[in-house]
Amino acid sequence: MKYPLRNWIPIMILFLTFSAFATGGRMVQDPHSHARPDEAVVKHIDLDLTVDFDHHILKGWAKLTIDNKTGAHRLILDSRRLTIERVVLDDGKPTTFKLVPDTEFMGDALEIAIEPNTKTVTVYYQTAPDAPALQWLAPEQTADKKAPFLFTQSQPILARSWIPCQDSPGIRITYTATIRTRPDLLALMSATNSQQKSPDGVYHFTMPQPIPPYLFALAVGNLEFRPISNRSGVYAEPSVVDKAAWEFADTEKMIQAAENLYGPYRWERYDILVLPPSFPFGGMENPRLTFATPTVLAGDRSLTALVAHELAHSWSGNLVTNATWDDFWLNEGFTVYFERRIMEALYGKKYADMLAVLGYQDLLSTLEELGYDNPLTQLKTHLEGHDPDEGITDIPYEKGYFFLRMLEEAVGRPTWDAFLRKYFDTFAFQSMTTERFEAYMTEHLLHHDAQKMKALKIKEWLYQPGLPENCPKVHSTEFDRVEQQVQRFLNGTPPEQLDVSGWTTHHWLHFLRSLPETLTNDQLAALDKAFHFTQSGNSEILSTWLGIAIDHQYKAAYPQVKAFLTSQGRRKFL
Repeated sequence: MKYPLRNWIPIMILFLTFSAFATGGRMVQDPHSHARPDEAVVKHIDLDLTVDFDHHILKGWAKLTIDNKTGAHRLILDSRRLTIERVVLDDGKPTTFKLVPDTEFMGDALEIAIEPNTKTVTVYYQTAPDAPALQWLAPEQTADKKAPFLFTQSQPILARSWIPCQDSPGIRITYTATIRTRPDLLALMSATNSQQKSPDGVYHFTMPQPIPPYLFALAVGNLEFRPISNRSGVYAEPSVVDKAAWEFADTEKMIQAAENLYGPYRWERYDILVLPPSFPFGGMENPRLTFATPTVLAGDRSLTALVAHELAHSWSGNLVTNATWDDFWLNEGFTVYFERRIMEALYGKKYADMLAVLGYQDLLSTLEELGYDNPLTQLKTHLEGHDPDEGITDIPYEKGYFFLRMLEEAVGRPTWDAFLRKYFDTFAFQSMTTERFEAYMTEHLLHHDAQKMKALKIKEWLYQPGLPENCPKVHSTEFDRVEQQVQRFLNGTPPEQLDVSGWTTHHWLHFLRSLPETLTNDQLAALDKAFHFTQSGNSEILSTWLGIAIDHQYKAAYPQVKAFLTSQGRRKFL
């Protein structure tokens, strides 16, 4: 998933309990969960929920199958703004429970009395109308403006606001679900999905692979399906679905390219749900069902790197998962690297080089904003006491990417690819810490060569702020062409005489980013007349251009600024 850069907001907490779970035989504490999986751990959840659009709540029950490994007398779950009506054990026997409040972002610890031989715990509950994970849209907030819409966002620790669970990325759970909604709407989940509406509005789902709770997802709306291949397709509102199917036509090629790199796709289907314009993110890698923003529907397939990114999460993140949110770079750094390798396989090295240069620009911008000595610029972070969402920046994405690229360049691509494929195979459906990855890399890639590890600055990359001096240098010959045209323009060549033939979104972004702050309104007007930036249907180009227009008080673009800000809700552009 891709988040915009956000300022770090420290949040002091009164007390904090830890979740401990095993990763490779080691107990790891998760400071963002109340759960005690070392005592009793949830292995499977059966959900039965009714979607109430009138009151903006989900109501029903969650039956949790547990492994009471220590014969404990309590099961501790995470809960946030849930109303717990009652709890029963295996045979329907009622049991006692209590909610222990914590900070707002942590929610409550739900402590349930169990017995040493308890196998299942069923919680009857309903969500709050303002549950943070649930986004209820009125018809006018959708593309077709005809029916309401619901979608969830469970990452990083919001699953607890719609399912009572052990809400830690280090705990993996299988699930089934029954969702009851209006018969004119289609319900989808990060699970097996129907491709058409049910006459009674009842849908049944199965997720046989164990996933962490942040990958639990639900969407309900007036949706249609279009196939792309025998294992991939797209869901969207009727007015959008055909455009989306055309835009994502290369999805099967991406899956095949990914498999050729790092092994088989293990989730059976890879479908994409294009959400209404108010969806705040670029994408979310829910297994089997990527959530995607409609802002990537540029009409020329130029923004499909987002699909490659979310697809890559099927290996890095969904298959091998960061054990805690302090290890988030293990999800996102690997995924950015994998995404760019997919794009290189499909569209060539020159294309991937452009992506790397743009990523490097974003990394430097983030480092400048946060400060090179800011602890948030470490790959291994320490977010205890803070909402993990507040610590997500470009650092885990781009610094993580450049760390992995540095390793590839150090050992050679064939050796690196073999290592990475073995990594995904060895740790499939497991959680991973930075320390565990470092140990595995030391043994299987660097072969305990202390001198080489020191030369590569492994510790500095992983545990120190800033950017090590051995960061790979990236260069794009395509951007050399762009910079030549920027210079021609600044030297007086009319924009319509510039050589922009064959330019992609990435060329245009570099062009706009390379323009000096000293541009005049006359120069902006000339560029706009030649290239129609203010009326661009490409959200990335339009957003960058409108930022320039605001900075330079180019008032001709102001109506479009208002239209853009009120027509979509993607945080990156707000």
